[in-house]
Amino acid sequence: MMELETMYQCLGISSQVLSYGKSIEDSLKERFEAIDARAEYNQMKVLKAMQDNRVSDIHFAATTGYGYNDLGRDILENVYASVFHGESALVRPQLISGTHALHIALSGNLRPKDELLSPAGKPYDTLEEVIGIRDSVGSLKEYGVIYRQVDLLSDGTFDYENIKKALNEKTKLVTIQRSKGYDTRPTFSVKQIGELIAFIKNRKPDVICMVDNCYGEFVETIEPTDVGADMIVGSLIKNPGGGLAPIGGYIVGRKDCIDRASYRLSAPGLGKEVGASLGLNQSFYQGLFLAPTVVAGALKGAIFAANIYEKLGFFVVPNGSEERHDIIQAISFGKPEALIAFCQGIQAAAPVDSFVTPEPWDMPGYDAPVIMAAGAFVQGSSIELSADGPLKPPYAAYFQGGLTWYHAKLGILMSLQKLVEKNMVTI
Repeated sequence: MMELETMYQCLGISSQVLSYGKSIEDSLKERFEAIDARAEYNQMKVLKAMQDNRVSDIHFAATTGYGYNDLGRDILENVYASVFHGESALVRPQLISGTHALHIALSGNLRPKDELLSPAGKPYDTLEEVIGIRDSVGSLKEYGVIYRQVDLLSDGTFDYENIKKALNEKTKLVTIQRSKGYDTRPTFSVKQIGELIAFIKNRKPDVICMVDNCYGEFVETIEPTDVGADMIVGSLIKNPGGGLAPIGGYIVGRKDCIDRASYRLSAPGLGKEVGASLGLNQSFYQGLFLAPTVVAGALKGAIFAANIYEKLGFFVVPNGSEERHDIIQAISFGKPEALIAFCQGIQAAAPVDSFVTPEPWDMPGYDAPVIMAAGAFVQGSSIELSADGPLKPPYAAYFQGGLTWYHAKLGILMSLQKLVEKNMVTI
């Protein structure tokens, strides 16, 4: 153990910070065991889907051009449909981000004069321009799609009374954001999402219920498609890519919904039949295979962070003892200097660009300067150790990722070290 302590000290962690971290870690053994049990179940689920679809090394072959008859691409989409219990799937490198995948799912399934309803309040910042909440060229609003939202109640739960009132004959699609985004509300459990979908479908059976599943995959043993979601959408450089996918997104669900999304992604009449995999299939398959254990490491890091900072008096969401429904940990610092120091600590723990000092900048798609720490192998990958937050009250950092628990642990200890050195925290 002395050798390990020496190694941490070589990385810049003081014995005082390391000792404090160890006391927190020792108190979390039972919770970590429960995370490992869920990861084992999810690992078997992914393995069974790959075996049932007879995955072979022939499916790792590259295609170019139009990508006709790309067996690896087609089988990968069958695997995703099996894992997430959907009728069909769209899993493509041409889906360049979670925001892009959500845009394709929405624009593929909405038509002029249709109404889009968000029963979870305002969605994540980058969707504001997609929808037209903030005016932007090419938004759904420009194409005649009407948007309405029902804000959450003060306790962060769904306002069922006003959701009931908001549903009408024009409501075509309901979008439910599972994770908190740049907010300090609770993340919704799959059970809560299922209850909401059942409530909506009971009143309007033909409405499409779509769940933004980003950051939630493999956190629980069930997914929103298991509780009635017509579509779930996410990014491959988050949970399901396992840290190996260099790009990509997915949409899984009802076949008619996925088909319409595919016509928007490529072109009417072409749909899923085109789209070369460009040699990325092996990374997609292997990343999915590793995803349950990678997510488990990220969850341990999130719980460790919650307990570290909660015991120091900071407001954290979720708190140190709550059940987890995504990999994101929000920590409210109350002042910009502490948020910046935290993110600089995460950057200093990175394997890539550890020598870089992150600073706030006007990032496209956001309404305030954002600081982002991410020394990642894949640019913007938030399943890798990363943290970010907008420079506006409550000056909250949103920490996520870590391809291994040990790296997530180092990142949190380094963030604390920076705050201690700047006299912003006393242990």
